[in-house]
Amino acid sequence: MQNTVKIVSPYDLSVIKELNLMDRNELEKSIQTAQHLFENQSLWIPAYKRMEILEKTASLMSDRVGELIHLALSEGGKPYQDSKAEVLRAIKGVKLAAEHISQIKGEQIPMALTESAQSRLAFTTKEPIGIVAAISAFNHPLNLAVHQIATAFAAGCPVMFKPALTTPMSGIALAEIFKDAGAPEGWIQVVLCERDLAEALVTDSRIHFFSFIGSAKVGWYLHSKLSPGTRSALEHGGAAPVIVEQDADFGEMIPDLVKGGFYHAGQVCVSVQRVYVHEGIIENFIKKFVTEANQLTVGDPADAATDVGPLILPKEVDRVAEWVNEAIVEGAQLLTGGKRISETLYQPTVLLNPSEKSKVSTNEIFGPVVCIYTYTDRDEAINRANALDVHFQAAVFTKNIDIAMDTVKKLNATAVMVNDHTAFRVDWMPFGGRDTSGIGMGGISYTINEMMREKMTVIKSKYL
Repeated sequence: MQNTVKIVSPYDLSVIKELNLMDRNELEKSIQTAQHLFENQSLWIPAYKRMEILEKTASLMSDRVGELIHLALSEGGKPYQDSKAEVLRAIKGVKLAAEHISQIKGEQIPMALTESAQSRLAFTTKEPIGIVAAISAFNHPLNLAVHQIATAFAAGCPVMFKPALTTPMSGIALAEIFKDAGAPEGWIQVVLCERDLAEALVTDSRIHFFSFIGSAKVGWYLHSKLSPGTRSALEHGGAAPVIVEQDADFGEMIPDLVKGGFYHAGQVCVSVQRVYVHEGIIENFIKKFVTEANQLTVGDPADAATDVGPLILPKEVDRVAEWVNEAIVEGAQLLTGGKRISETLYQPTVLLNPSEKSKVSTNEIFGPVVCIYTYTDRDEAINRANALDVHFQAAVFTKNIDIAMDTVKKLNATAVMVNDHTAFRVDWMPFGGRDTSGIGMGGISYTINEMMREKMTVIKSKYL
């Protein structure tokens, strides 16, 4: 009897669809298919054809925007307006992948710099790295699939994509659209399986590149099990810090921070989590931030008026509630929220000065909770912001360029936003964590480059 998985609405827990899971024999056949495509260079898809297919994919996605929004919303629970933004981003991502193919190139290596290197011409070319095994997260089911599937296809790599079992339908739909756009059989395979088979896939010696988006615990574990020679890129989470100086513009800052903290119910790897506010403006900041947070509409993601939807699973609501209650017991002041609305919904919550040892201060919350801390000395606040082992994106709000640049320099982060929230991202910029938060760099063009390797040709001739 074949194992199945039920896809359930995060909002009302209704069953949307039941899908078959892959078994070990099916996985082996899929790996063999990918291996055959990569090892037989006569089957490689030429650059112009990959561009055509990606452009056609983007066009078909544009034709099916409504369907893709419905899929992402129903399986992921992200509110309608945000799901729509995700789908439009995903279409742009496919276009970016097509455009970057024309930028894939090597370089000439200078020779004759020594007597022994005379009469030679040397240059590098780029080749696809090989089979890509990609494991994705639930929170952006279509856009993350684009970042792993479209990039691998653009690089000329067969890709085996394992979506989160809570949100697989968007990735499956993307693979089908690629097929409709002309992608040859086997180049994009969706691997729907349990964790043990996912581990068997990524640790197989035939895999050349492992792309992972998800928790640090799982990512680093799988990374430790990779076969020798398998390259990897890991994108984990953080506990994004924000430094707010006394001269910050409240009119710009408050809406940005509320959006960055509660977007997709805080289920974003760079969601605003720890906000360090100068004590000189703390009362005004709290008043305005809490007022804005209280105006958010929590409810059905299908309703265009909804700002904050459900968490992905009821057990995540349990966890967030537990962490908030623990923080209050340990001394945090509850400014707003702190209550479960339903089995799947949790109020946007703001805590003041939780203990630096509370889970909400030391772990990625991945829920609709923002923590505010007061400070008097900016360097001390930066040290507190840097104290964790996760470092991804951060932010500073100030109108003083010297303070801004000094803070950018001192914050341990891969990206620091000045007068913007930590969750800002466009898909053509580099994006990734450092230290425990990951290795490698995402972003469409950056990922394509990581999925390729260089080959050097050296020609010796007396005529050179």
